Amino acid sequence: MNPTVANFRTNILLYLFVVAFSCSPREEKVEDLIRIDQLTLAEGERLFEQNCATCHAFDQDGIGPRLGGLTREVSVHWLRAFIANPTQVIDSGDERGQALFARYQSYMPGFSYLGEGSIDALIAYMHQFEASAQAKQTRADSVTNPIPEPIPLSDLVVDLELVAQLPLSSEEMPRTRIVKLDYESASGELYISDQRGKLHHLTNGTSEVYLDVKAEMPHFIDKPGLGTGFGSYAFHPEFAKNGLLYTSHTEQPGTATADFAYGDSIKSTLQWVVQEWRAYNPESKPFRGERRELFRIDMVTGIHGMQELTFNPLAKPGDEDYGLLYICIGDGGSLGAGYPFISHGPTQAWGSIFRIDPTGTNSRNGNYGIPPSNPFVGDTKKLPEIYTHGFRNPHRLTWTRAGQKLATNIGQGKVESIYMVHPGEDYGWPIREGIWVIDHEIDINQVFELPQNDADWGFTYPVAMYDHDEGNAISGGFEYWGNKKPKLNGKYFFGDIVRGRLFYLETDKLAFGKSVPIYEWRVRWNGDVKTLAELCGTNRVDLRLGRDASGELYILTKPDGKVYRVVGTN
Repeated sequence: MNPTVANFRTNILLYLFVVAFSCSPREEKVEDLIRIDQLTLAEGERLFEQNCATCHAFDQDGIGPRLGGLTREVSVHWLRAFIANPTQVIDSGDERGQALFARYQSYMPGFSYLGEGSIDALIAYMHQFEASAQAKQTRADSVTNPIPEPIPLSDLVVDLELVAQLPLSSEEMPRTRIVKLDYESASGELYISDQRGKLHHLTNGTSEVYLDVKAEMPHFIDKPGLGTGFGSYAFHPEFAKNGLLYTSHTEQPGTATADFAYGDSIKSTLQWVVQEWRAYNPESKPFRGERRELFRIDMVTGIHGMQELTFNPLAKPGDEDYGLLYICIGDGGSLGAGYPFISHGPTQAWGSIFRIDPTGTNSRNGNYGIPPSNPFVGDTKKLPEIYTHGFRNPHRLTWTRAGQKLATNIGQGKVESIYMVHPGEDYGWPIREGIWVIDHEIDINQVFELPQNDADWGFTYPVAMYDHDEGNAISGGFEYWGNKKPKLNGKYFFGDIVRGRLFYLETDKLAFGKSVPIYEWRVRWNGDVKTLAELCGTNRVDLRLGRDASGELYILTKPDGKVYRVVGTN
């Protein structure tokens, strides 16, 4: 893109943003409309830490805009409306709301369920913070549009059929938080997890609760959302014999001593826990059995936690990788909280992918094993659990038929990425986002061109990327392994969580450290081509993909709890 045009676009966007933040005349003061006392402020602080702090700070932009001074710039009426239902405010044509959407390209979750009293407490707490004099400005050499070329629309259109609609786990949006569909390999039976705590067994279009993690774990929490709650699950490849199932979930901070922690001066917002469950009878439902903890890890904030547990589906008995559990661990929001060192390098657990033997005992805590072929085994300065590292939020890990491991990494301010995973590699976070530089001392939402000596850093770069013109958060997917739809062969299917757009890449084009093209595909429902936003009736789709034992593909949408199967192609 012509630099003059890029700078013009940037300046116009900044102008609109500033105008939207400064041209909201107020006739009333917060103090005149909202009670401000110590009890209200304490409640407001609690609610802010629980619901807002993962995305917002008062002195600088993060996932969302900085909030310092906001209550002096807009009306209480506007704040109440936006906190309760930001989508409605934006879609109504509100100038300020649309300027925010233009910058962040995402809808903030609504908090109407808190009620006006709690929302007012939030506003009262926010009112204690003035605008920061050090608010970051866009630097002249910032790359404002990393990938200007749009993702091309392919001619691929698939037909969907509704397989099931899971029971709603909330009256508020999203009404479910279904995030993962997987199968037990011996029986081929399907299971779906809801982050609010339940693992469902799916059969003949109906679901039943197989395991209620929330009920079993007294310190279980699923607030503030954003990945917290019941994170992931994986059946051991010999589940039919040993009855072993593995899960991850979040608990209150300080519930127990963390196996992976940082200095006491840094706050822990929650803990992620990896649990082993042993069924007394693997064939019986619901689950009856016993459990034990493998490890737990402290997190600075409630975001970027533990989104994936999985076994290599290609590994056979006798293979080196057979029965080894891969665990994707995000940076816990440590960079945005001002602690970039927490997720930098293989000396600490955050921002990495673990590979462990869940039935072994040679770990530091004795609860699991360290595979001898892990890349950092024997290096006393590095964690032997780490298989690879340098991720912000590794969302999903999957394999192609050729044995390539693909990890999707949810980005910060600009880029969503897919990496080909090799042991011991450094994928760059928090120094890099995609193939661009992050400078946390400037603004973590800005990216810059690579330096001339970039090769000296030894980073490995993505095999595919898209920027935030196209979507907001990548949803990992799968290569098609079925035999009923030849038009899908050789394609890895994934999408964008927030907008629900659907993408694929050609797996035979993949090469380590080199980027390949991405294409968009579409779905058809009852003969009409539809977007997933149209199907689930909301602009925030919360898309997930799944694959069954036959290699067929599924689409999951959180807002309505619906599970679709791909049944045909054009």
